[in-house]
Amino acid sequence: MEQITEKLLLEKGSPKTNRLEQIKSLNLSKLRLKLQDLPVRLLSRLQALERLDLSGNGLQEFPKSLKLPMLRFLDLSDNQMEDVTSLESLVSLEELKMEDNLYITVSDNYKLMVLLSNLRIYNGKDVSTNANHLRYVYSDNLRSRIVALWEKSFCPSGPITAEKVSALEAKFISTARQQVKFGPSSVTDFTKWKVEIIAKEFLCSLTEPKEKSSDSSDAEESSVVLSPVKRKQTQSLTDTNNMRLTPRKKPRSDIAAPSDKDSPRKSSLRLKPRTPVKADVVGLSPRASNLHDRTPTKRTGMPATHPKAKHACLSSSVDEAQRDADVLPAGSTKTVCLKPLHVLQCHSKADSSEDFSTQLWACAFQPLPLSTGSGGSRLVATCGGDSLCVIDCETGMVMKKYKVSGEEFFSLAWSTVLMSRGGNAAAQHCSILAAGGKRGLVKLIHPRNNVAYGEFRASRKSLSILRFNHQQGNFLFTGSYDNKILMWDIGGVDSQYNYKAVQLLTLEVSAAPLHICLPPASPRTHLLTACEDGLHCYSTQLGGNNSAKNRSKEMEINFPIYKKEDKEHDYHTIDGLSFLTDDVVASKNYLHGCIYLWSWSRTKAQRPDKKNRAVSAVVLAELQWANTEIPYLALNTCPGQAYIVCGDDKGRLWTYHVSSLQKNSFQSGKPIRPTEVLEWPGPLKNGVRQVEGTSINSVAMDPELRYLVALSDKNMVIVWKRDESS
Repeated sequence: MEQITEKLLLEKGSPKTNRLEQIKSLNLSKLRLKLQDLPVRLLSRLQALERLDLSGNGLQEFPKSLKLPMLRFLDLSDNQMEDVTSLESLVSLEELKMEDNLYITVSDNYKLMVLLSNLRIYNGKDVSTNANHLRYVYSDNLRSRIVALWEKSFCPSGPITAEKVSALEAKFISTARQQVKFGPSSVTDFTKWKVEIIAKEFLCSLTEPKEKSSDSSDAEESSVVLSPVKRKQTQSLTDTNNMRLTPRKKPRSDIAAPSDKDSPRKSSLRLKPRTPVKADVVGLSPRASNLHDRTPTKRTGMPATHPKAKHACLSSSVDEAQRDADVLPAGSTKTVCLKPLHVLQCHSKADSSEDFSTQLWACAFQPLPLSTGSGGSRLVATCGGDSLCVIDCETGMVMKKYKVSGEEFFSLAWSTVLMSRGGNAAAQHCSILAAGGKRGLVKLIHPRNNVAYGEFRASRKSLSILRFNHQQGNFLFTGSYDNKILMWDIGGVDSQYNYKAVQLLTLEVSAAPLHICLPPASPRTHLLTACEDGLHCYSTQLGGNNSAKNRSKEMEINFPIYKKEDKEHDYHTIDGLSFLTDDVVASKNYLHGCIYLWSWSRTKAQRPDKKNRAVSAVVLAELQWANTEIPYLALNTCPGQAYIVCGDDKGRLWTYHVSSLQKNSFQSGKPIRPTEVLEWPGPLKNGVRQVEGTSINSVAMDPELRYLVALSDKNMVIVWKRDESS
């Protein structure tokens, strides 16, 4: 047996370094190690460790006080493990191997799935669905039986005090362990263990102060919401009725009819006349029934010579932060300059270059696994009409295209899930896409392997928004026009692309959800949704004392502009929402020519009004924006570079580089002007006719702001690139 020293750890760790804090993978297998041979103080320095191999040793338990916050993979196979509860401190663990441990029982396996909240792969198999069933469904069933036992046999008369609970605690827990039964007899040990934990939590909750909840209903809708198309109709200026706006496509002026001399082969949109470059779109795998090989003409262009298409420089000038200022991330101090690079028309009906009617609705950059250590991706996914595309922003080539006849895609979202490969092969992370729209179905796609591997019905109505939990990639939220947000566990996949989607929660919304945001610091406990009737907050925490599967809003967040509402102006529709930092939120109210920046933590800390659960947003500043009556215009943020970008109805992009905001910014009554407004690049059709500016439905930026992508309602994808030489 070798003694564990710093020198040994550096020799067996990778990457090769002279600091323990930089080691990401460590192999300590077959060293005949016992528990007492593991120096906790020394091993605790491995704060960046992601993979640890302790197989082939003699460990009976894991050091309980050893905390490895980044550890995602642990191999404890071929040991003598008995106490699996010693692994509880490994909060980030996703994959665990425990084969060839003689004393591990089925109950121990169940304990591991409950204790390790992020565990997805166990002994090479995806256990996400079973684990979440144990964590929530099974545990909730036990909790209801424990509560029933208390109310029937133990609940004392009069007020419940800590003294009364303490006197009954031992007997109640003992009785619960004996009488509360659920599940097969092979997991009796697990059931008793879990019952004791839940019983103790229940007794503690009896004497903890509670906030009185209110079940008051929201105001009734004043009109019936029709089966929606994505864009809602704006009211005519002569319309004297004040009905809630319903989702429809927005009106716009049609583009002039094409000339008979236009050649479909050469009619790609471009920012400067040049010889078109043909680019093959990579065909998708025939294994997936809805994947088609397609080879449309590449829609590309060069920087425009049109006056409006000059390089747009985003200056980084900001006021110096004061001690009492709300300091936001400064981002790069280098001047950021963006120039238009490509305009693509890749969602056309029948690949027609004359299609300027298909509206594009959502775009998002592919996230890269943390283990790569590199910057953002240059692949962006876009959706609109009956198709979804994956585009290389640098080359302007459509790398993948996925079509579903009869569908109209309204939303998409990327996530990273684990793919189990069987045998002794370690599970690997893979990036997947979820997309949905008019038909109420969620499509699951693995773009890298050209496979559309599954679909499930999320609603009988159209889907308006999809959002993954960025900390738990198998948790998906779907918002739909039946005024519901559902939380799903889609699990991982195996090498045959088997998966299972399980519904976990239903959030009752009073109007169609337009955006969903999860607070970056607490994505498992809260959800913010921007709706046509306001901004609402929900609890999404699973387990614990809140076991309800159908939930109403915890609170509604009100904004100062509401005080200016009258018969002709309703500002409650929130059509833009995004977090700039863990605390600062950017949001936009329809018909209000400003963007609010407000504090999530300070807003949440307020006690909601008992009648309508309302709190007032703690506004930090207002950003000047366009005056328009067009709804659903895009807003997004780039937290890493402290940028906010919002499109308007003339094809412009309003950009804000935020490094610090003084507390008196809003109180001064003067909205902060944009850092720069990027003008519509004025693309030319066939090098002759300029395409007029159009509404920007969606924008996305990679984390390093190397690329910015904007989608229009005239079937155009505009790619802007950062000019590093400026």
